[in-house]
Parts: sequence; C-alpha cells; structure tokens
Amino acid sequence: MPEPTLLTVLCLASEVKGHDFLRECHHLGGRVLLVTREQYRDADWPREAIAETFYLPSLAQRDDLVKGVSWLARREAIDRIVALDDFDVELAALLREHLRVPGMGDTTARYFRDKLAMRTRAREAGILVPDFVPALNDAAITHFTEQVPPPWVLKPRGEAAAAGIRKLHSADELWQRLNELGDERAFHLVERFVPGDVYHVDAIVAERHVVFLVASRYATPPFDVMHGGGLFVTHTLPDDAPETRELAARTRDLLAALGFVRGVTHTEFIRGHEDGRWYFLETAARVGGAYIAEMVEAATGVSLWREWARLEVAGSRAPYEPPARRAGHAGVVLSLARQEWPDTSAYDDPEIVLRVRRRHHAGLVVASPDAARLDALLADYGRRFLHDFHATQPGLERIPR
Repeated sequence: MPEPTLLTVLCLASEVKGHDFLRECHHLGGRVLLVTREQYRDADWPREAIAETFYLPSLAQRDDLVKGVSWLARREAIDRIVALDDFDVELAALLREHLRVPGMGDTTARYFRDKLAMRTRAREAGILVPDFVPALNDAAITHFTEQVPPPWVLKPRGEAAAAGIRKLHSADELWQRLNELGDERAFHLVERFVPGDVYHVDAIVAERHVVFLVASRYATPPFDVMHGGGLFVTHTLPDDAPETRELAARTRDLLAALGFVRGVTHTEFIRGHEDGRWYFLETAARVGGAYIAEMVEAATGVSLWREWARLEVAGSRAPYEPPARRAGHAGVVLSLARQEWPDTSAYDDPEIVLRVRRRHHAGLVVASPDAARLDALLADYGRRFLHDFHATQPGLERIPR
C-alpha cells in the first residue's frame, strides 16, 4: 500500500497563536510552513513543528503577501492555507483563490469577517439580527435614525470582537462621528443597541455538519468589558440546558446559511432583556480567543486547535471522526492587572487548570464536574480579582481576542 502523500499546510499568523494547531499538523505528518510578522521573529513558536518560517513587515500588505507566497509556490506544492488569527481569514481566502487551493474563498470569507456581510446574509436567511444600516447612504441612515430609537452602536465592519465599537445616543452624536470618520465611514455600520445577555458557541464543522459544539455565556457582555472596564468572565453551559439547545439549533441554521464547510467557528448571540428574543451578533472562522479554547478543553477534553488540524490534515485522507467528549464544566476569569506580572499563587483551589502568564493580565481557567461549584468559584474569584489585580489604566494591552 503506498504511503500517503505529505500534505503541505501554509499557516498565516498576524498574532502569536495556534501552537497546538501547528504541533498537531506536524504530528499528523503535515509539512508546516508559517508566515508571520517580522516583530514575532523571536516569539516562542513551536519551532520543532514548523518546517520553515517566513517573515513580513506586515501581513496587511496584500500585494506583497500574494507575490511572496506565489514565489514560495515555485518550490512548494501548497495543499492547504490556514488563517490562525481572525485578521488573516480574508488573506487566506485571497491566497486560496490566487493559487486555486481548496478551502474557503473570498465570498464566504467575507461572511466571517465583514459584520455587514454576515448580517445581511443572516437576515436574508430569516435569522433574527438587530436592526442595522450600512454607514453609506445619507438618506438611508437618516431613515434608520427616524425609525429605530437610540441608543445605537457604530461598528467597524472588519474589527474582531468588540474592538472599535462606539455607543451613540442621538442623531447629532452619530452624524458627528460619521463626519469624523470621513472616507472610513464606509467601513462601518450602524446598529440598534440591544441590551441583553451575550452567549457564544464554539463549534467544529465537518463537511457542512456541526459535529461538536459547546455553548457558553459571558457574565458581562464583551462590549461592556471592552469599553466600561470590568472583568472578562465566561463559563460553559450544561449540554441539556434549554439555552444550549436553542443556541445549537441557531448555530446550525446560521452556518448553513453562510455556507461554512469545514473548520472551527466562534459565534455570538444575544438574548434581549426587553423581548427575550435571540439575536445573531457575529461569527468568525477561528478558534475563540481570551482563553476560550482552553476553557472548552478543560470542560470537554477536546482541543479545538488540535481538532482543526485533524480536519485539515487527517480529514484530507479519510472521513473526519469527531472526538469523544467528557461531561464537565469550565470557566475563565480574566482581568487587566495593575501589576506587570501578577501573582495568582494565593488562588490555590484544585479546580484551577491554567494560570494566565501574560504581561499586565491576571487570569485563571477553572474546571469542575459540578456546575454549582464552578459558579461559586467564578463568583468568588471575580470579587477577589477586583481587589487584588483589576486595572483600567490607559495604555495596557486589551483582553486578547
């Protein structure tokens, strides 16, 4: 029986992440090529898993990236192109189109990067989204402000998570901000602000089927954490919870409407306080940041990064088999910290499975087979973090996406 052909996987990384993906690709027999930014030349990459690394001043210079990878393709038969960071999704699609490599193309990629594209497509498919209007046509924006009461949020179409979002309370305030943006306003949308509880769903998709899914709830909406300070806290929901069943069905409908074929996704929904309805907020073709992947693994035993590598490498040779999962519960508590290197050694419960080691950040990932015990720990840690570490000073790094 002939040996399987070695699969060459080109990975794009605008940020230092995806170590378990890179290691698993290598473990499965893939040849891993990494393209990243020059500033990360000395970063702690898993170099034993990477055949070659290529550095660019910025991955945002598309023409340079296309020419550089095209030059690389003269000697490398590139079989897969993977975006490890949210900002690389469209770049990976561009390269796939240019080199005719299988995978997500330009149109589908926009559904997972462009907040306007994903909302428009979801609404066309009958999925409930907050009222919105592109920040393009003056008459359309005026009509929107006359029909939809404030507050509104002005959102960059291409940012990740809650970055760059502005909450506005009057038409005058909105128009002032739009005028300040100038030509950049076309890269924004205006949306009705829906107060509510925000949930996220982290899923594995194989050949258009959601084969693994974990639903979780943020203690505080990410927008409030990003713009108002406070702690980032999230925790998994029980598999048999009514919210989990609701979110699972909505996630399947959404990903089918957006044409997602294979990979991992991170999707957010909000349940409105005023009407109790579920609204789609945004989705991404990536592993969730802010230690969500570590939380999912602590709860279920399943690594989203490693399973993604299995989809890309092993899944090209045989049908993908989703992993078995254990029944457990996990959560994350994370804060910007006053201290450069916070000391969390006073937190010594056996349920702690990971301590965040990041400059000006304090964080813990906690897991327990008992949901009530997990809730009690997260509540206790939240109170203590506010006293021991919490900081909102300008200039500190934001919560990692």
